[in-house]
Amino acid sequence: MPKIKTPDGVNLYYEEAGTGTPVIFVHEFAGDYRTWEPQMRRFSRDHRCVTYSQRGYPPSEIPDDPARYGQDVARADVIALMDALQIDKAHVVGHSMGAYTALHVGIRHPQRCVSVTAAGCGWGSLADPAARAAMRAEAAQNSKMFMEKDMATAAALYTDTPIRHTQKHKDPRGFAEFVSMLAEHSAKGHGLTMAMLQAKRPTLWDMEADLKKFSVPLLIIVGDEDESCLDGSVFLKRTAPTAGLLVVPRSGHTITTEEPHAFNAALAELFAAAENGRWLAHKRD
Repeated sequence: MPKIKTPDGVNLYYEEAGTGTPVIFVHEFAGDYRTWEPQMRRFSRDHRCVTYSQRGYPPSEIPDDPARYGQDVARADVIALMDALQIDKAHVVGHSMGAYTALHVGIRHPQRCVSVTAAGCGWGSLADPAARAAMRAEAAQNSKMFMEKDMATAAALYTDTPIRHTQKHKDPRGFAEFVSMLAEHSAKGHGLTMAMLQAKRPTLWDMEADLKKFSVPLLIIVGDEDESCLDGSVFLKRTAPTAGLLVVPRSGHTITTEEPHAFNAALAELFAAAENGRWLAHKRD
């Protein structure tokens, strides 16, 4: 199994395919390296595509120490992967938890990014302080659930939410595969990731000053049934000067596999524009 070792000694599993301008795919909390198969098949035709499982997600290593998880750690892992594979610059495509990480890579390492995509981004980012506190409490409860229940039960409970029901109803076969893959994950990895990353990361509103200076071409994609991410996605669009926003109708949170054709078409336009210097920033008042 191909793996790279991060500076703090954690082994991360990855797969790559194709040649050309590199693309790094960063998966969501309920995903892994397999989440991006529709994108790997499409873009490996003309790009060097890399997908990986984050720490805590088999077949990557699952550290026992909670301090070895977190938003800064997740960002550093993307750079470690790029360094190990000798990738100087890449399109960094993130979904949900991975979208936050992609944004942090774009903020802290803009010189390493050809573009950034933030899909289904915004869970836990709400303007109202009480609502934000409630989301952090929910994350703590989710962490406890993964630690206490078997993975099959936890996977079924975690995925059976309104933001994922559009895929469940329109593509039951795909949804069943998604839930089945989640059930194969590590309860410890999910519990620690939820407690140390999801529950503690800065909100988009906390990142406002950095987002106003965002210099990398940025594509935001969100399903209109993804209530947890709509406000955050609009906030990103209004804040980052390089941002473009695509809202996919009648679609939920698992947008990468629920509507892969729309998702891939948007990525293709971004990649072409960014690689040719045609994705320009706009001034904000």
